[in-house]
Amino acid sequence: MENEVKAGEGKKRKRKDKEVAIFGNYRHYYGYRVCKDMKADPRLMVLKKEWFEDKDCLDIGCNQGLITIEIAKTFHCRSILGVDIDASLVESAYWNLKKIDKMESAGCPSPDVSEPEHLERTRDLEHHDAVSAEEGKRDHRKSLLDIVSFQKQNFVEHFRKHSDDEKYDAVTCFSVTKWIHLNWGDEGLITLFRNIWRLLRPGGLLVLEPQPWKSYKSNYQVSETATLNYHSIVFHPCFFQEILLDKIGFRTVESCTSSLPCSATGFNRPLFAFRK
Repeated sequence: MENEVKAGEGKKRKRKDKEVAIFGNYRHYYGYRVCKDMKADPRLMVLKKEWFEDKDCLDIGCNQGLITIEIAKTFHCRSILGVDIDASLVESAYWNLKKIDKMESAGCPSPDVSEPEHLERTRDLEHHDAVSAEEGKRDHRKSLLDIVSFQKQNFVEHFRKHSDDEKYDAVTCFSVTKWIHLNWGDEGLITLFRNIWRLLRPGGLLVLEPQPWKSYKSNYQVSETATLNYHSIVFHPCFFQEILLDKIGFRTVESCTSSLPCSATGFNRPLFAFRK
């Protein structure tokens, strides 16, 4: 009898300790999103450099900012802003940014050491100029702290409608739509899409990773609001392309991939690129 009571208490404690994230704002999201044997997020493998290089970018639902920072590093954005509804995650994102920037700075190549006098200077002048030019680029390259920033923002309820119009060339929205849908219903989802369209410059790109409908079933009981919205949702993810093209006004859609190789179980999701 005593063992049964202890077992019951253990189960209760386990349920109590289990993280509840009503907005999908998990603290250890990247820990189970990316497989342990993967060095980088598999989504980076299907993104195109020309979408982000020398562009002003926005990452909606940035969590702890790791993929935001990787996009900046890998694709050389002019700027990228990560926004998240959770202030503590934004704080963690800034911490990660400072840590990674410090590591990047520490890993910079040391200046060339002069050759010993007894060695003949056989270096080709053209090669010397090329090396000098590359060193000049390195010296003037902006640090991550100049490129990446983070901000707490509720993208549905507290969006600034006028000052930020046509501000970005690319917007990423990875695994966010389900949480918008569960917390604000179909109306919130349409608001999200309209706000993104309004923020994009002409020709701008939305890179979207929607969660499939079956994943909603795992989370709809996270709150009373989510449960109510789940049972009233009409616009299932299979309709998102039609909504974005016909209702919101995007011109074209490109399927980046139907699945992500090397993704952790449950995260093998398609990515789409919508052009304004």
